Amino acid sequence: MTTMTSSSSTASALPVRRSAARRMWRSLYRAKWPLLALAILTVLILAAAFGPLLAPHDPNRQDIIARLKPPFSSAHRGHVYFVLGTDGLGRDVLARLLYGARISLIVGLVSVFVGGVIGTMLGTLAGYFGGWIDDTLMRIADIQLAFPFILLAIIFMLVLGPGMMNLILVLGIGQWVTYARIARGQTMLQREKEYIEAARALGQKTPGILFSGILPNILSPLVIIGSFNIASVILSEAALSFLGLGVPTTTPTWGGMLAESRDQLLAGRWWLAVFPGVAIMLTVLSFNLLGDWFRDFLDPRLANEN
Repeated sequence: MTTMTSSSSTASALPVRRSAARRMWRSLYRAKWPLLALAILTVLILAAAFGPLLAPHDPNRQDIIARLKPPFSSAHRGHVYFVLGTDGLGRDVLARLLYGARISLIVGLVSVFVGGVIGTMLGTLAGYFGGWIDDTLMRIADIQLAFPFILLAIIFMLVLGPGMMNLILVLGIGQWVTYARIARGQTMLQREKEYIEAARALGQKTPGILFSGILPNILSPLVIIGSFNIASVILSEAALSFLGLGVPTTTPTWGGMLAESRDQLLAGRWWLAVFPGVAIMLTVLSFNLLGDWFRDFLDPRLANEN
């Protein structure tokens, strides 16, 4: 009997999921620009995942004879070796772009996940319990907001030293305040509703109320904020790498490539700055376009229009 009930509930859930998927793709198709952004990010993710297979050369391999070659130039016996040219040390720009995409995506996605989890949990606790817990967490958030984020990131990276884990930790902790404030406000609205009162009357424990009752109902605005924050974190990572405070300088990054191109721009070596700059621009723009679409798609007032 139990098996029949579970199988019937699973079968009834399938049409709902298919309907939601169709509504999502229909909304993407109507919006047009988010569909293009999704295509760009798909290409970027594939390039980052299969970078070692796609890269024509080792990104750190130096070839002084082939240094500062322009795009589609030939070297060594007339063969085309460098599609996007080489830098001042003869390293292949295309290979470094592919490896840099991996760093930007990993740092952006993991940092937002870390900051989102920490901020959502702390904000939910502050909004649900109130009192001294709420006051303490919100005053800590106010103190952090009183300092420019990039300045705090520079200070912490100087203390901790360069490294991907340190970078993810600093950028993740720097994002928690935004999620905490939104989660707190949404939780304060939800805790007074009838379904929460009913759960308390039925004897449900506080963890159950928080995780199965409140949290699913406050996720929509947090997902929207997260989609926008990925873009800002990628920009912060590029800025720190530009200053030499991100990952180690031996690791190819888009911000590091921009820093290395500073001395070459006046000499007309435009490709050293244009390609990593365009990569950063397209990535940030794509995440912002998807964030706009998420906001419209998850807004219940626009659900019928999508």
